[in-house]
Amino acid sequence: MKSRRRPYAEQRPQDLGGGVWSVPVPIPGNPLGYTLVYAIESPKGPVLVDAGWNHPDAWDALSGGLAALGIDVSTVSGVVVTHFHPDHAGLAGQVKEASGGWIAMHEDDAALVRLMHDYAAEEHESFQSDMLRRAGADPGEVRQAVSRPTPPALPDRRLRDGDLVDLPGRKLRAVHTPGHTPGHICLHLEDADRLFTGDHVLPDITPHVGIYPYDRDDVDPLGDFLDSLDRVAELGPLDALPAHEWIFPDVAARAVEIRHHHDEKLVRLRALLAQRPEPLTIWEVAAMMTWNRPWDDLSPVLRGMAAGEAAAHLRALEARGEVRRVPGVDPVRFQALDS
Repeated sequence: MKSRRRPYAEQRPQDLGGGVWSVPVPIPGNPLGYTLVYAIESPKGPVLVDAGWNHPDAWDALSGGLAALGIDVSTVSGVVVTHFHPDHAGLAGQVKEASGGWIAMHEDDAALVRLMHDYAAEEHESFQSDMLRRAGADPGEVRQAVSRPTPPALPDRRLRDGDLVDLPGRKLRAVHTPGHTPGHICLHLEDADRLFTGDHVLPDITPHVGIYPYDRDDVDPLGDFLDSLDRVAELGPLDALPAHEWIFPDVAARAVEIRHHHDEKLVRLRALLAQRPEPLTIWEVAAMMTWNRPWDDLSPVLRGMAAGEAAAHLRALEARGEVRRVPGVDPVRFQALDS
């Protein structure tokens, strides 16, 4: 059941057995290459897990890939979205238009999608600019880093942890795994010992875990993510069907690996802060951390994402009592506490 990541051009729709199929859907201009959309057989018509990026090429790949497997997109009974990001939820609205099916999403991500629809473009730009400034970005970077993604379609159904998806004859249960987004869910196909992991557990890379606004002190997304990894590990050595890269066995072992990676990253970050006598901004901390490319080579948008991840790590350390934010300063600054 294991397959390795190949370029999108080499990907093909696959029958995975047991009434489950996969369709690779391209993400134009993104190094991830594609999203693996899954279809699960149902007497009411197949249910999709995720839908892919909202782009004509992606729609052709999704509808054509389903057709190659003998599935007409008009027969889809619903789309359950692992999280609201555009490479997962982007085409859900078009699938709904073509089939009349439902869209389901965890209630926490559904609330964010509603907020995105209600937020005017100028309000979003002002919010993002102020967030970047408070993190310590210089004015030039602030102007270049502001972006506003197109919100996905609003869901018809809201899921909570433990809910069963409308999939007659099967048991597909939502497992709330916050971190990558507040409402991220994995989906446990209990009658087949399979787990659709979305972006929560991937075979080679780790998902982005950020905090927005960067200086929030009332949430701990990285702490939530680590707790969610522990929860997935407790499910045992299920076969993992992720949204990117490749299908792999023993999701529990991979969840433990990812947890260890972040625990080590937190230790290194605290050590870096302890070496600096002066408090640092979030932007300065992000520039000190290790990314898949040097900081100077990151675009302003990618620097903004890196700052979000740095902020999540700082917040996790703050929640553990290992760093503190300096009160009353703007931009916000952090420093290590004595061991």
